[in-house]
Amino acid sequence: MTTDTPTGTEVDAGNTTPGSPRRRRSGSVTGTGRLASALVSPTLLVLAVVVMYPIIAALYQSLFVSGQRLDAQGFVVEGRQFVGLGTYADILFGPAAERFWNAFWNTTFFTAVTVTLEAVLGMAMALVMHQAFRGRGLVRASVLVPWAIPTAVSALLWRWIFAPDGVANALLDQQVLWSSQAIASKIAVITAEVWKTAPFVGLLVLAGLQVISREVHEAATVDGAGAWRRFWHITLPLVKPALVVAVLFRMLDALRMFDLPFILIGQQKDSVETLSMLAFSEATNVHYGPAAAYATLLFAYVALIAFVFVKLLGADVIGEARSQAPKSRGARFRRGKGSAR
Repeated sequence: MTTDTPTGTEVDAGNTTPGSPRRRRSGSVTGTGRLASALVSPTLLVLAVVVMYPIIAALYQSLFVSGQRLDAQGFVVEGRQFVGLGTYADILFGPAAERFWNAFWNTTFFTAVTVTLEAVLGMAMALVMHQAFRGRGLVRASVLVPWAIPTAVSALLWRWIFAPDGVANALLDQQVLWSSQAIASKIAVITAEVWKTAPFVGLLVLAGLQVISREVHEAATVDGAGAWRRFWHITLPLVKPALVVAVLFRMLDALRMFDLPFILIGQQKDSVETLSMLAFSEATNVHYGPAAAYATLLFAYVALIAFVFVKLLGADVIGEARSQAPKSRGARFRRGKGSAR
């Protein structure tokens, strides 16, 4: 097919011969797609085995109950029985509702308080570590030490500190039972958690601070902006993507809190029992159906929080905004050229 141009020359509009540029581009795209699929396939297979299978197995297990129980006539029944969503009804509205909602609110309370404190302290740590002063490397290394300590070891250290004859009571000059009193137990868990994980937030925020050009701050200083105004209008908006991702990671981790309160305070303590501890308690008592139901509800809760952050709060976890920015700039440039014509 040929068309006549205004100059009278003929142009082949359907040139799809084997050696044409269009055919070469199509073959290149197809080859790149096949290579990408081949490289990603092992990862997807591992994720399916490691992530998807346990989720499906837990959801399936939660539909059954096992062990000895009484039927409607009062007879003892042994074995495994399909109950459908009966376990979830018992957990949410039935006999186990009080313990579940207590664990749910403990988990939510610990997550909200610890993540908020970690965000504030992590930002302060990042601002200090970002400054140029003598011994900055030593300060950065010392700040990251608590985060590098395993959680179980950290819990044991804080358990000694909050012992009846520990350092905490010696400093307060009072006899506080940190593992028995409800408010004291919560304070102990929050203190240990913030001490350990605030450096993680500081590390991610520090990485965001290091990509901010100094020329922006210098220009704001020349314009008469003070330190607080520069922080609020320049530093915080530019470091927001890194801060939001750090808060997201920490929130998802705090929702699964288990080992710190388990070792620091102990198990089956209503004041600090979380959803993970509740699922573990049911599993150790060979109540695998309720344990799987607790784990499934926790997974749904964590997935909901992740969805809210990614979709509503703009957490750029996979760099989607950065990848779309060049396209939008290119589109604006093309529109500008069109309007100029």
